[in-house]
Amino acid sequence: MINKLSFPLKSSRVFFSTKTQIQYFPKNSSLYHQIVNLKDPKASVIPVLDQWVNEGNTVRKALLRSLVNLMKGFNRFNHALQISQWMADRPNLTLSPSDVVVRLELVHRIYGSAHAEKYFEKLPDKFKCREVYCALLSGYVQESSVRKAEAIMEEMRAKGMANSCFPYNLLINLYPKNGDYEKINMLIQEMETNGVVRGAYTMSNLMAAYVAASNISGMERILNQIEKDPQLGNDWRVYSVAASGYLKFGLIEKALTMLRKLEDVMPLEKKTSAFDILVTLYGKTGKRDELYLVWNTYKPLIELKETSVMTMISSLSKLDDIKGAEKIFREWESQCMMYDFRVLNTLLFAYCRKGLLKKAEAAVEKAAKDRTPCASSWGILAMGYIEHNQMYKAVEMLKKALSISGQGWRPNSMTLTACLNFLEKQGDVEGVEEVTKLLKSLEPLNEVTKELGNFDEGYNIWINEDV
Repeated sequence: MINKLSFPLKSSRVFFSTKTQIQYFPKNSSLYHQIVNLKDPKASVIPVLDQWVNEGNTVRKALLRSLVNLMKGFNRFNHALQISQWMADRPNLTLSPSDVVVRLELVHRIYGSAHAEKYFEKLPDKFKCREVYCALLSGYVQESSVRKAEAIMEEMRAKGMANSCFPYNLLINLYPKNGDYEKINMLIQEMETNGVVRGAYTMSNLMAAYVAASNISGMERILNQIEKDPQLGNDWRVYSVAASGYLKFGLIEKALTMLRKLEDVMPLEKKTSAFDILVTLYGKTGKRDELYLVWNTYKPLIELKETSVMTMISSLSKLDDIKGAEKIFREWESQCMMYDFRVLNTLLFAYCRKGLLKKAEAAVEKAAKDRTPCASSWGILAMGYIEHNQMYKAVEMLKKALSISGQGWRPNSMTLTACLNFLEKQGDVEGVEEVTKLLKSLEPLNEVTKELGNFDEGYNIWINEDV
């Protein structure tokens, strides 16, 4: 169901305006521009906010909330949390439960569940509502903590907060990670007993659980129930899960049938993710002509997003259609209002998979010629050269990536280890010292070398051919 080529979405998003700048806020909002332009992840946004107020300016809560969301979108989570904290410290800015939810999510993401729990415990009772409990539960699900998730669910039951399908959906997503499929059946029985309505997400999550358990008959049983009773949630997500299940078992024709049904119910909205998933799944069928047909049919009907372009480039590269991927990239590049390096990075992964390293390097140099270079792009090239045993070039690319500061980028541990080991074997003490010095300019070495690289997942996806 989910587009597995998700690594660029996890990377630092680096944008550069090539035409008219897209305005998220009024042009005269200098506070917005000061915060957006503060790209050093180690610099605090608090002094900027304080200075703005000390100069006699006012700060609208709506603007602060938008800035928090924007910082999250840029993967600048520390800055997002700082703005959220600053909001909480202003007595004239009344917080809502949604503000608390965002703050809790950020604390969990940056500092882990222990800090999130402390924050939750100190909240006034008025904020310990269902939405905030669900945010805490969601954090436990993300880290696959069954014990903690079940404990918080018990609290929700005791407080009468387990009366919607959302917390159940979270647990249905959790249990397959640990192989606890029997517990899913118990949850469904509980929902039926308590009259909790099962929506489209619940049904698609159930189907996904059966797919994870390699139980194709269970998946089909849920699918048949939905098609007989559309009130259970007969929407595009159900068919995307069914298509994914059939693809997992190599049942291409059945998968194609599901994809055509998905097309029939797919919303053609500006911000829908259905199109991206449709493109991903058609790419996995191996039917290149049908993939192009879907792309050309629906592209004019929706507001094309960068993620859609990335998905198409990835799908074409896996079908060995590099020329097609290049064409899609050039079309996007010629029309984009803001240059999103994530799109370039997707093409770079395609080049590196095929060993087209000179093309990849030329593409980065071209993109960086009139724009601020992107560290993550050089990092991908480093991975590519390592994969093809060109270690001198890999070290060169790593150094280029490390020399660019202020983007919040970190090298993934596999790239870093491979390059340092190579330099050590070559007896290149100066090289090791240079890389170490560059690392120390980012973060303490022991922090950088942890599994924190933005592209760790991307590398793992790249070297596994089954995705």
